[in-house]
This record gives sequence, structure tokens and C-alpha cells, in this order.
Amino acid sequence: MQVYEIKKDIYWVGAVDWLVRDFHGYSTYKGTTYNAFLMFDEKTVLFDTVKHNLCSDLVHRIRTLTDPEKIDYIVVNHVEMDHSGSLPEIVDLVKPEKIICSKMGHKNLLAHFHKPDWPYHVVENGETISVGKRSITFIETRMLHWPDSMFSYIPEEKLLISSDAFGQHLGTSERFDDEVDQSELMYQAKKYYANILYLYSPQVRKLLQSVAEAGIEIDMIAPDHGVIWRKDPGKIIKAYEDWSHHRGTKKALVIYDTMWHSTEMMAKAVADGLESTGVSVKLLDLSVNHRSEIVTDVIDAKGICLGCPTLNNGLLPAMAGFLMYLRGLRPAKKFGFAFGSYGWSGEAVKHMNKAMEDWKFDLVHEGIRVKYVPTHDDLKKCKEVGQLMGQKIIESLENQE
Repeated sequence: MQVYEIKKDIYWVGAVDWLVRDFHGYSTYKGTTYNAFLMFDEKTVLFDTVKHNLCSDLVHRIRTLTDPEKIDYIVVNHVEMDHSGSLPEIVDLVKPEKIICSKMGHKNLLAHFHKPDWPYHVVENGETISVGKRSITFIETRMLHWPDSMFSYIPEEKLLISSDAFGQHLGTSERFDDEVDQSELMYQAKKYYANILYLYSPQVRKLLQSVAEAGIEIDMIAPDHGVIWRKDPGKIIKAYEDWSHHRGTKKALVIYDTMWHSTEMMAKAVADGLESTGVSVKLLDLSVNHRSEIVTDVIDAKGICLGCPTLNNGLLPAMAGFLMYLRGLRPAKKFGFAFGSYGWSGEAVKHMNKAMEDWKFDLVHEGIRVKYVPTHDDLKKCKEVGQLMGQKIIESLENQE
């Protein structure tokens, strides 16, 4: 069982989950890691644990370094079960002097494990404890992405153990950012932000601002998922800054589902119109594109076009499910447009418009409905609305500069 020294006397002892393919609705075709870190000082400290089914991996790695009973403190940065699932077994094995957590962490640990007799040590935001030559400062990060979340910062090492922030669902044998393909790394980091943290962008902006104002020096970020940022932690901080502001790029998505290909014909015409303005466009059929991959593109697209035929006065299931998923992430600052075919009612466009209005999208058109099969004139109109959106995207981005 391989361990990795990430700083002097600080080791990665987590687990790689090569098999996971779904993370509560998020496709994890690259697997993931559950990172835990062991620091040796006058006090030996374990930061986080791992998912329950991988507890033995964590224990074996700890045993390569020390007797588990020599661990003094366990820090719980985040109570979600992929990081605390093995905590009861580890507590029984280690018999720690302290289990360190935030105030909300304490409440959530009690609610999960019903262990009032554990040796909890509740820390306040900004509190620092000494563990010998080093200290640990705890930074509450509520709703990134749970109420109990916090960071552990070791100032002597300029090391930020960042819980679920700055992570990626990426299972690899490599532990560091400079050891993996950079395009794959940034895509997985973007996908993670889009599907896990997008909703909490205001909190991300506030946190980044407070860290900058406090002058906290960081030369390594160790998240709870994926690889550790040691070469250029500023790269992922800058990416979070961009993503959290919903700035968007010269890009639009045409996201659709279709029954007998009429809505698909309309989708292609809309895409042609967007493309003719010089806007980058992606045509995304919900039957072959996973929602979490689409959301990864949503994060930096300035325009969103939704197409769906009407089924039983509503939407096809794939579009209905996608809108429900996206509603939970609350995308913002985008142009929107809805279209679709119908047979005898035609409410789909209304439902899609309502969703985009709830997200405060700027609708470029009231929506286009076509009965049964679109004519050439219908497709021409779709293309014209695509061109209109493309022009609005370009003008909006020019005004930002």
C-alpha cells in the first residue's frame, strides 16, 4: 500500500476508488479519490477519513507509517459519508484524544453516528491550535458545500487542506497536479465545480476575497478528492474566481431531446444561426450526453437554447430531469431561448421558458413552436433566432471589456 509524503512528515494516506461511476447523479467515469492526510509532530494528526468500503485501504496505509493508536487528533473537515464513512471504525481503532470539528460539524457527526461520548473538540472560525512545531488554523467554509465544511490551514507549511473545494473526481495513481495531463485535470476540476459548487458561487467569491484580504500564503492545496495542487495552486484559485463570477465566454449550447426528429431539425437550425455569428456552439442531444457533462459546458456558456417536443402537456423525461438537475445548481447571467415541436397541445416551450425565467436568464425570443414537422420557413426562423442570440452574446461580452 503506497503512501506519499506531500510535505515533510505529512503524508497522503487516502484511498483511490477506481470503480465508482455515479456520485449522486454526477457521472464519475474516471473514478475518484478520497484523500486523507497524516501529519507527524508532537501531536500526530489525521485529517479526514474515507468512504466506508475503503476503510481497510486507509488503515493499511496508516500502519505503514505508525501504529494507529499513536494518532492523537482526528480532524473532520467535512461530515459527508465519502469522507467520514469509516470514522466509527477509525475512532475505535485510534482512540483519539480529540475529534476536531466545526460547530456544525459537531451537530452533523451526532446526527450521522449518534456517538455523544466521542471526544469532540469544537473549533471556531479562525481558531488556531498548536500541535508542536506546527499549528493548524481552522477556516469555516459553510455551504462549500455542506453546513459543516471547513478548511485546515498549516501556516508553517503554507498548506491548505481544503475539504471538498478545489477537488476533482479523478482516480489516478498520481497524487500531484504536475504529474497528470493538464487539460484532463482542468476539465475534471471544472466539472467538479459545475456539478458540486456552482450553486454556492456567492460563498466561493466571499471566501476567495477573505483569503486574499487575510494575506494567507498558500503553496500547496490538498483537496479531499483528486490530485494535490503543488506546482501552481494559483491556477485553480484563478479558475474558481472565474467560474464563481459566471462571466461566460463566446459560447452557446443547444440542448435538446426529440421524439420523431422534428425538434432535432429545429436544434440544428438554431445551431447554424449561432455558428454563423462566430459564436462557438455545441449541439447536445440529451439521449446521448450525460447531464453532468452538459452542466460542465453550461458553466462558461453565455447562451443556452433548450429544445423539446410536448409529451402529455409536459416535457419528455430527459429534458424534465435535466431541468430539475440544473434548477438545483442555479445557473446565472445567460441568454436563453426555447423551441420545440408538438402534435395537439404544445406546452413544452412554456415549461422551458418558465425554468429559464426562474433562473433570470435574458430570453432573446418568446420561443418557437412547430406543429408536427417544421417547414423551410420554420427552420429559417429558428436560424434567425440563433443569429439573434449570437449577436447578443458578442455584444454582451464586448460590453464587459
